[in-house]
Amino acid sequence: MELEVFAAQLKFSLDRFQSEACRALEAGHGVLVCAPTGAGKTVVGEFAVHLALASGRKCFYTTPIKALSNQKYAELVERYGKASVGLLTGDSSINPQAPVVVMTTEVLRNMLYADSDLLRGLSHVVMDEVHYLADRFRGAVWEEVILHLSEDVRLVSLSATVSNAEEFGSWMATVRGDTEVIVDEVRPVPLWQHIMVGRRMFDLFDNDAQAQDPAARLVVDRELVRHLKQREAAARLESWEPRGRVRGGRGGNTNYRPPARPEVIARLDEDGLLPAITFIFSRAGCDAAVAQCLRSRLKLTTEEQAAEIAEIIDRHTGALPKADLAVLGYWEWREGIERGIAGHHAGMLPAFRHAVEELFVKGLVRAVFATETLALGINMPARTVVLERLVKYNGETHAELTPGEYTQLTGRAGRRGIDIEGHAVVLWQPGIEATEVAGLASTRTFPLRSSFRPAYNMSINLIDRMGARESRSLLERSFAQYQADRSVVGLVRTVERNDAALAQLADQLGGVDGEFFEYAQLRERVRARERQLERQGRTDRRQDAVESLTALRRGDVIAIPVGRRSGLAVVLEVDSDATDPRPLVLTEDKWAGRVSAAEFPMPAKALGTMRLPKFVDHHTARSRRDLAAALRSTGIVAPGRYGKRRSPASSDRELATLRRALRSHPCHSSPDREQLNRIGERYNKLARETETLRQKVAATTNSLARTFDRILGLLGERDYIEQGELGAAGATGHGITENGRRLARIYSESDLLVAECLRHGAWKGLGPAELAAVVSSMVYESRQDGDVGDRGPTGPIRHALGETVQLWSALRADEVRHRLPLTREPDLGFVTAVYKWARGEPLVDALLAAGDRGQALSAGDFVRWCRQVIDLLDQVHSTAPDPEVRSAASKAVGAIRRGVVAVDAA
Repeated sequence: MELEVFAAQLKFSLDRFQSEACRALEAGHGVLVCAPTGAGKTVVGEFAVHLALASGRKCFYTTPIKALSNQKYAELVERYGKASVGLLTGDSSINPQAPVVVMTTEVLRNMLYADSDLLRGLSHVVMDEVHYLADRFRGAVWEEVILHLSEDVRLVSLSATVSNAEEFGSWMATVRGDTEVIVDEVRPVPLWQHIMVGRRMFDLFDNDAQAQDPAARLVVDRELVRHLKQREAAARLESWEPRGRVRGGRGGNTNYRPPARPEVIARLDEDGLLPAITFIFSRAGCDAAVAQCLRSRLKLTTEEQAAEIAEIIDRHTGALPKADLAVLGYWEWREGIERGIAGHHAGMLPAFRHAVEELFVKGLVRAVFATETLALGINMPARTVVLERLVKYNGETHAELTPGEYTQLTGRAGRRGIDIEGHAVVLWQPGIEATEVAGLASTRTFPLRSSFRPAYNMSINLIDRMGARESRSLLERSFAQYQADRSVVGLVRTVERNDAALAQLADQLGGVDGEFFEYAQLRERVRARERQLERQGRTDRRQDAVESLTALRRGDVIAIPVGRRSGLAVVLEVDSDATDPRPLVLTEDKWAGRVSAAEFPMPAKALGTMRLPKFVDHHTARSRRDLAAALRSTGIVAPGRYGKRRSPASSDRELATLRRALRSHPCHSSPDREQLNRIGERYNKLARETETLRQKVAATTNSLARTFDRILGLLGERDYIEQGELGAAGATGHGITENGRRLARIYSESDLLVAECLRHGAWKGLGPAELAAVVSSMVYESRQDGDVGDRGPTGPIRHALGETVQLWSALRADEVRHRLPLTREPDLGFVTAVYKWARGEPLVDALLAAGDRGQALSAGDFVRWCRQVIDLLDQVHSTAPDPEVRSAASKAVGAIRRGVVAVDAA
C-alpha cells in the first residue's frame, strides 16, 4: 500500500482523521477534510502528491494566495527536488511542466477555460483552504474549478472546521461523484482561554470543574466574575459626582487604561507564553504598537539571535534600492526585528512581510502585531494569541467578532510538536463581558455559504465551451443553487400548508364562489388601496420635505415642527444632497446638529433670515450660546400650529368607488358579518403571506440561470455573442464573436468594461506610462469613500479616462435595464502615482501621489496595486486588437516592474 510507504517517510505518526482520509484517497475516492487550524490537513494533500508521482501522473496543489503557494512550493521542493515541482502564480512561472505544480486557484480556473495542455495526465488536485469559496470577492473561482475539472480527477478539498460539512460534502458528491467527508474537531494542541485584566491573568473557564466532568457545560471562572464585579463597583464609586451622576458609559469607567503593549508582552514573557501574535484590526494600530515597544526598554532577543536576524534580513532586503530605504521605514523596521518585535499586515512591503514570517517560524521574532489577514492560512503559529478588541471594521461598519472569526484568530495558538498547549488572551476593558467572550470561545457553528454568481467572463467562457443549455445545467449544479434549492424546500412546504389552511377558511366563508367570499375580497381591495395611498402619502411628504431642505440657505430661520428639537432654528450649513439632505442648524435651545426630512412632516419654510459671522464654531458652548441669543432676539416666532396635510385617501376616486361597492354589497347588512369578517381577515392575511412566499420561491429557483440569461442578453446586444444564436433555454449554440473571445481572456472585476475600452479604442495613442495610469482605474480601490483622485497628469490620460468613464456610464445603464449587478466606477486614485512610477520617478513621489487625504500610500499597498496593474496590462497585451496598444502594454509592464515592485515578487 502506498499509504504505508508514505507514512514511513514522515517524522510523526498519522492521526485517525489523516489515516482515514488517505485510505479513502488511495481507494479512489475524492475527499473533503474539515479540521481545525494546525491539525495537519495538508498531510492529506501531500499524500495526493505522493499518489500522483507513484502512478506517473500529475498533481496540482492550489492555494488561495500567492504567499501560501510560495510556502507550499518551498516545502515540496525540499521533499521532492526542484526537477519534480513547479510554481504558477500571477508573478512566477517556474517549471510548469513538472509532475507537481503549486498554483493559485485562479491560475487553475484560467487553465480550465483555456483547455491548457498542462491538464493532460492530471490525476489529483488539492484545493487547500477550500472554505474560501465563501469569500464574496473571489469565492466563485473555487466553485468554477470544482464544476469544470474532469470527472476522472480525484479532488482533495481541505477546509477549516465548518458546521455544514455534510451539506458541502453532499453537494461535492453530487457534482464530483463519490466523495468521503472526514471531519475532525479535536485540536492537536489544547487551547486555554484567558482574560487579562490590568496585569492579572485569569482563566476564562472554570477548568477545575471541567477536569472533574469533561462532559459538563463550560462555566465562566468564578474568580474572574468576582474580580470584574469588584472593579466595576470601585469604578462607580470613583466616578461619582456631587449631582448624583455617574460618568462613563457601560461599566461607568472611562478612566480605565489597559496595560501598555510593552507591559502585556513583558507579562507574557514572564509566564513563558511567547512567541505571541497580537491581533489589532488596523494597520496603523500594528505600526503604532511596534513603535510603542521600541520606545520602551523591551528587548526579546540575545546578541547572537540579533546577528542571525541581521543575516536573514539582508537576504530578503539586499536587493532593495538604497535610496528607498528611508521612505520604506527600513531602519525602524529593522531595529524592531532585531529586538524580536515586528508588525505584519498587507500594507507592508512583501520583502519585509516575508522576512517577518521566516523569522517568526524560526523563533527569532517573538512578538508580532498583526491584522487578521495573518490568520488566512499563512504558516505562522504561536504559543499565544492576544486579542486587544472584540470589534473590527468589516469594510462597511464596526462589527463584533463572530464565533468563526474568533476561532480562526485564536486557532493560531499552539504549535504542533513544540507546545503542549496554546493560549488565547483577551485584554479586558470596560464593556467587555466575560460571558460574551465565553460565548465566542465555546460556539462551534460556522456554516459555509456559497458566494458563486455568474459574471461576464465566466458566462462567455461557459457558452464557448459547452453552449447555453449545458451552461445553465452547470450553473444549476453549483453549490450556490444547491443551497438555494434546499432553502426552497422549507418554503414550498409552508406554501403547501398555507394552501390547505386557505381552502378550509374559504369553506367557512361559503366557498370561493359564495357571496361572503366575494365580500371578503372586496374588503381586502379596500384595505390594499388604503395601504397604497398611505405609502404614497408618506413618500410625497418625504419628497416635499427633501425639496424644502435643499432649498434652504445659510442664515434662514426655520421652525422644526416635531421631535425633541422642535422650535426655532437657524441654518448654519446647507446640504444639497437630493436624496437625504441634512442641513446643520442651531436651535434657540443652544443645540447644534443636523436635521433630516424625518423631522419635517410639513415642508421646511424660511420664516426670516439672520446675519451670521463668516465662520461659526458650533462646537464651542460660548458660540452656541451667543448665536441662540441672537436667534431669540430676531423677534421671529414659530407658528403655534403647523397645519395638517390632506390625506390622499380623501380625494381618491378609486377608493371612493370601492367603499360604495362595499356598503352596497348584500353581505354588508348580514347579521353574521362581524364573525365572517374575522374569518375573511384571517384568509386575506394568510393569502398575502403565501403570495410573498411564492414570490420568494420563484426568485430563488433557477436564480443563477436567470442571471446568466440576462448576461447573455446584454452580451448579445454589445456584439460579444452572435444575436441570432440567442434564444430560449433550449438553445444549444451560441456563436462567440471576436469581441467575445477577447472578453474570455480578461480576468478582472471590471472585465466587460476593459473589453469595451479595447473594442472602442478608448486607450489608443497612449504611451506606456499613460496606459498604465489609465489601466490602474480598472483595479485600484481607494481606502476612503469618495477619493477618486484627479483627472490625470497629461492631456491624453485625461481624454482616455473621460472616454473610459463614458463607456462605464453607458454600461451601467444597460446593467440597470437588464437587472444585473453593476460594474464599479473607475477609481482614479492611483493614476498619477503609477504614471510617475512608470516614468522612472522616485518612490517617495509615487507614494505621495497615491495617498488618501494627504497621507502617503504604504509601500506594501503600492507594490500590491502595481502588481495588479501589471497583471491587467499583461492581459491587455495579449488581447488588445490594436498593435500599438499591445506594444504600449508590454513596455508599461517593464517600466513598472522595477525597484521595490521587482523585489521579492511573491
